[in-house]
Amino acid sequence: MDIEKTALDGVMIITPKRFGDHRGFFSESWNKSAMDAAGLSYDFVQDNHSLSMTPGTVRGLHFQAPPRAQDKLVRCGRGALFDVAVDIRKGSATYGQWVGVELTAENGKQLLVPAGFAHGFMTLVPETEIIYKCTDTYAPETEGALLWNDVDIGIDWPLDIAPVLSDKDAAAPGLAGFDSPFVAGATA
Repeated sequence: MDIEKTALDGVMIITPKRFGDHRGFFSESWNKSAMDAAGLSYDFVQDNHSLSMTPGTVRGLHFQAPPRAQDKLVRCGRGALFDVAVDIRKGSATYGQWVGVELTAENGKQLLVPAGFAHGFMTLVPETEIIYKCTDTYAPETEGALLWNDVDIGIDWPLDIAPVLSDKDAAAPGLAGFDSPFVAGATA
């Protein structure tokens, strides 16, 4: 597997090897031993799978606060999406900065989003499926969100169209005045 560091400490692009022939391909999307050997030890306890029918669907920017914070390993099962992680760790040199990567069913790339980062994505084609592993189960009492198009974050979303949003995501607050539950260097 190929592990690529990003500009945000801890956020990584992981591309598993694919073995293909006339039938298609085979790939290990997660291998605990290989990840442990790379220094990336995670205990995933939940898999999530969502389908977005329309290009320009935006989900996020979401997080769960400690003590139920989640690390996520995100991939695209069908279609294409632009996946984003935003550093929301108080005291971090990269607080409020973001990285994004296009994940497609064809490129097989995955984004590792550690706790302390808000996560979101925009679908690029119809009927896009996102699949991601989490290190904690869903805990609605700890969930939080930031506004997907907050000017203080300044994400350069790839599609310049009116997004398809949930009411909750459309009403999320911006970074200004946000009191993050995460602190750089602290364990979640």
